[in-house]
Amino acid sequence: MRLTILGGGGFRVPLVYGALLGDRGEGRVSHVTLYDEDPGRLTAMTRVLADQAAAPGVADAPAVTATGDLDEALRGADFVFSAIRVGGLEGRAADERIALAEGVLGQETVGAGGIAYGLRTVPVVREIARRIARAAPGAWVINFTNPAGVVTEAMAEVLGDRVIGICDSPVGLGRRIARLLGARPRDAWIDYVGLNHLGWVRGLHVGGRDELPRLLADEVALESFEEGRLFGAEWLRSLGAIPNEYLHYYYFNRDTVRAYQEAERTRGAFLRDQQRAFYAGTGRPDGPPGSALAAWDRTRAEREATYMSENREVAGVGEREESDLESGGYEQVALALMRAIARDERATLILNVRNRGTLSVLDAEAVIEVPCLVDANGAHPVAVDPLPLHAVGLVTSVKAAEREVLAAAASGARADAVKAFALHPLVDSVAVARRLLDGYAKEHPGLGYLR
Repeated sequence: MRLTILGGGGFRVPLVYGALLGDRGEGRVSHVTLYDEDPGRLTAMTRVLADQAAAPGVADAPAVTATGDLDEALRGADFVFSAIRVGGLEGRAADERIALAEGVLGQETVGAGGIAYGLRTVPVVREIARRIARAAPGAWVINFTNPAGVVTEAMAEVLGDRVIGICDSPVGLGRRIARLLGARPRDAWIDYVGLNHLGWVRGLHVGGRDELPRLLADEVALESFEEGRLFGAEWLRSLGAIPNEYLHYYYFNRDTVRAYQEAERTRGAFLRDQQRAFYAGTGRPDGPPGSALAAWDRTRAEREATYMSENREVAGVGEREESDLESGGYEQVALALMRAIARDERATLILNVRNRGTLSVLDAEAVIEVPCLVDANGAHPVAVDPLPLHAVGLVTSVKAAEREVLAAAASGARADAVKAFALHPLVDSVAVARRLLDGYAKEHPGLGYLR
């Protein structure tokens, strides 16, 4: 089986390759093609993957090739993993800076930053979807490109249900709750619902019994894991649910914006500088065996330890604990998804798929994030209970903003783009929305299509 990774020079590619190395089943991925427009990043990542394949105990590793030709990369692919970053980390840092100057959040998927990222990414992924449809019409597409919900919805316009979005946040949250309740994550049914980076765990069922109320009743246990410390026991009990960590940007918005404004540098700027150093050092052909993988491991550990540091500062919870540093496991979700489709190994996974009537407050084509049953015919969303009104408000207003991003990318109309910013619940003024668009258009040549 052949896997193509778009954004193959991206920093998290070794996670995916590492998951493939552990798959010994029949019909496993035997060949990985890395596609990236940046030759230096491709060279660095090829070195890291070569170190992984040469590690002790690894046998019959999938072959790896790298190319800057998209059609060549797609030809013959059974699965396409999309993890591109339009504008790079320089673009992300600019998104954050411009938004914070207007007093609003610039995070890469939430608020103004997410809208700016979407506006320059949607035209690109629509073209990629058309190229996939021509060069690899039988391929399944697994989308991890952010903002994942709106990007998956854009690609689905071309590829239909053959594109499925994944995210590691719900996976990590469900796993932490299950373990805290003494259950094996694989034995638990997680009642999770929402949009990408905007969802809630409303129940965790083990043996037909919902164990979440037991956790909500125990204040010590409730504040012993990352989301519990971020939101606080009192607020979680008020909600009767455990929110995805990204909802901290909504529930504590003013506090978080202030913390980001006061920070020495934004998250995007930190990652830009960190990865610039990593790629500069790892892209050179010299160095002893294993050195590229060791450098990647060190860089990833620092990246994980500093994740959402401003939010933790707002919550007053200090450094991340060791139990919080484990990867959310999106690479394992991707592997399980490929297995389920390719081998008809039925699985239940939280995925980003078209609504198809699952949430009555949204239309059929809206991409949502919910548990799905996966088989050889793809991912099928499971029926869920209606959203409470507070969640309906957030979900529908954010989806409305996403739809304006899609409309603007299709029409090229400035008015649609302004509307996308102005309708988002974290942008508090039409005047601010107009200034944001002006600032982003000046910074990003990729937004030149807006008029």
